[in-house]
Amino acid sequence: MKTKHKLLTLLFFLSLVSHAQKVTISGTIKDIKTTETLIGVNVYIDELKTGTNTNEYGFYSLTVPTGDYTLRMSYVGFKTIEVKINLSQSIKKDFSLDENENSLNEVIVTNDKKKSEIKSTEMSVNKLSIQTIKKIPVILGEVDIIKSILQLPGVTNAGEGQSGFNVRGGSTDQNLILLDEATVYNSSHLFGFFSVFNADAIKDLKLYKGGIPSRFGGRLSSVLDIYQKEGNKEEYRYSGGIGIISSRLLAEGPLSKGNGSFLVAGRASYGHLFLKLSDNKNSASFYDLNTKLNYRINDQNKLFLSGYFGRDAFDLNGIFVNTYGNSFMNLRWNHLFSDKLFSNLSLIYSDYYYGLDFNLLGFNWDSGIQNYNLKYDFKHYLGNATKLTYGINSQYYKFNPGTINPTTADSGINKKQLDKKFAIETALYFDVDQEISNKISVNYGLRYSTFYRLGKQELNIYQNNQAVLFNPEFNIYEKATPIGTKNYGKNETIADFNNLEPRLAISYAINDEQSIKASYNRMAQYLHLISNTQSPTPLDIWAPSDDFFKPQLLDQFALGYFKNFNNDRYSLEIETFYKKIKNRVDYIDGAELIANNNVEQLILNGNGRSYGLEFMLKKNTGKFNGWVSYTLSRAEQQTPGRTATETGINDGKWYKSGFDKLHNLSITSTYLLNNKWSFGSVFSLQSGQPVTYPNGQYEYGGIIIPSFGNRNEERLPTYHHLDLSATYTPKPNKQKGWQGEWIFSIYNVYNRQNAASINFRQNVDTGINEAVKFSIFGAVPGITYNFKF
Repeated sequence: MKTKHKLLTLLFFLSLVSHAQKVTISGTIKDIKTTETLIGVNVYIDELKTGTNTNEYGFYSLTVPTGDYTLRMSYVGFKTIEVKINLSQSIKKDFSLDENENSLNEVIVTNDKKKSEIKSTEMSVNKLSIQTIKKIPVILGEVDIIKSILQLPGVTNAGEGQSGFNVRGGSTDQNLILLDEATVYNSSHLFGFFSVFNADAIKDLKLYKGGIPSRFGGRLSSVLDIYQKEGNKEEYRYSGGIGIISSRLLAEGPLSKGNGSFLVAGRASYGHLFLKLSDNKNSASFYDLNTKLNYRINDQNKLFLSGYFGRDAFDLNGIFVNTYGNSFMNLRWNHLFSDKLFSNLSLIYSDYYYGLDFNLLGFNWDSGIQNYNLKYDFKHYLGNATKLTYGINSQYYKFNPGTINPTTADSGINKKQLDKKFAIETALYFDVDQEISNKISVNYGLRYSTFYRLGKQELNIYQNNQAVLFNPEFNIYEKATPIGTKNYGKNETIADFNNLEPRLAISYAINDEQSIKASYNRMAQYLHLISNTQSPTPLDIWAPSDDFFKPQLLDQFALGYFKNFNNDRYSLEIETFYKKIKNRVDYIDGAELIANNNVEQLILNGNGRSYGLEFMLKKNTGKFNGWVSYTLSRAEQQTPGRTATETGINDGKWYKSGFDKLHNLSITSTYLLNNKWSFGSVFSLQSGQPVTYPNGQYEYGGIIIPSFGNRNEERLPTYHHLDLSATYTPKPNKQKGWQGEWIFSIYNVYNRQNAASINFRQNVDTGINEAVKFSIFGAVPGITYNFKF
């Protein structure tokens, strides 16, 4: 017995000694020229075959036994550096990386980075560098982040010329779009022609399609996580561009002797000025402003203040003026409790506004959503094999479905306020990223979310709590007549929900070049977008969950195979996924959604599902590089009857959702001819959007009225186009002073007339019914001049 006690005492002593002999090296890694911190830098120790990556603020932490080591830091597009270092005690060490000479034209990938990605549990995640995005040709030569991610597997466009996107068969409102952690509710300018993101001000972006960490919640399909640049801490720099219909300018520089920096970037369009010159009284314009301040208080504390303000204005010959846009402000505090514990506290305000001025009718309309968000996140480096992420998040929402105000004394419109709505959403979460062995890594986590729909509001009461009734005589759904009302006081709970949202991902490394990964996500979405279109428009109205709008619930499973080969020159990703959704909102036939104070009378709760196979082959190095992505998928919806006598939608059968794209192919490439010339191309092809065509007609009162069959039984024609771009840099070796480049592009080279919609009408002259295709773009040339100094 004494021997056993001695052995246990010895083991305990040895463990203490072993722990005591371990030290931690931590710090931040930045770009040596711009002083921007770098996200996702691979930090690797050769002798121990272990490493880590920098977080969203460029911070890293490694805990190792004392000794002499070779520390290697690698990042795509930057020179890899190796540092011999003696670790006899815990130290803080910052590093700077320099861009590779050809980083703007040629993708350089290091072995350590690719091996790290192979072993990582991260899957269903895509990253695009800003350099790559700027090489992808888009309409009118304007760099567009949203349209760039459409070249990734599992991502399709919301429609011709639209800036929204669909991920793995999900709707546009199921995408959580974050800019510096603030929610962006509408991602488009000029009704979808351009996105709201100024690429000059963006540092990093990542798209999560599955395997979504538990720190994210509130949406079902994806998370687009975008971070703005912080600004140069060493010198004042200016950059910008002049395009066909818009221009932009960015200024950045140091604050307080290099302890901080600022960044201001603005864009504005001037296409409407050309309309005036042609005596066209219509106009459409936009502008936006990105700002960021950061200040280093000391080695343990940093402050960040981010802001965005954007507005669009559309004037239809003075008849009405449409104004809409996003704005946000985010104050963040980074704090290092120790060399192993990093924290970030954020206080965020987001706003989406939509307004209409009907000058001819003498009234205006205002609507929107406001969001106040408090987040406190922690990153705990327990060891090189185990990292813990946890935090809390609380959001307060104010919804304004619509305010109507007369603007003239003789206006025939009465003042009206649709019921404002309020809600609170809170969440607690944790994630554990753990390396079980040299081959097996796991990430597991849990998010607990709650949602409270709050008063003040007067709500209708319906018989059996059914706001929609089924008429068996005509086999149609109709509005139910309220049997009374109930008043809820200010902040009184109208409805409440809570959900556990587990997350799990596992990676098995077959060797350093290939792995198999699997993931599971359960997510809840408490906000709903009330819209009668498949793609986002300014007039879309957001609404909170309640007794009629049930929270949407998602379960997603994914399995993937990943391989690097030919010395990491090429990489292959193959994933298959299955998603099922509960409480997917569906609308009854003939639903009138705009300015409706009782939308619950128009909706039914159904189910959704999507499944598919994604393929992506990338060439990572050389003068010619790019990728091929292909997705084979199906997205369906089902709204069965609530009783045996009800037919439901489409007789309760599964039908194709408006986001179903069976085939989706994209081929993206760039080619570096020499130091002065580089070229880019994109070929996109996808199945046409599901639509409902009339299958007959009848005459009533001398008027021909079309009749429709089941929903989404037909499709628009196949969508495809080829885009080309060329970049010319007159003085490629110039590093100081004025530096410029010209970008020439052609969108839709062979002038494909893709159908945005097909309308059916009766020919006035012949009286014969005809189908008329509406196309937005043919071939569109573009030219942009970019500069910096």
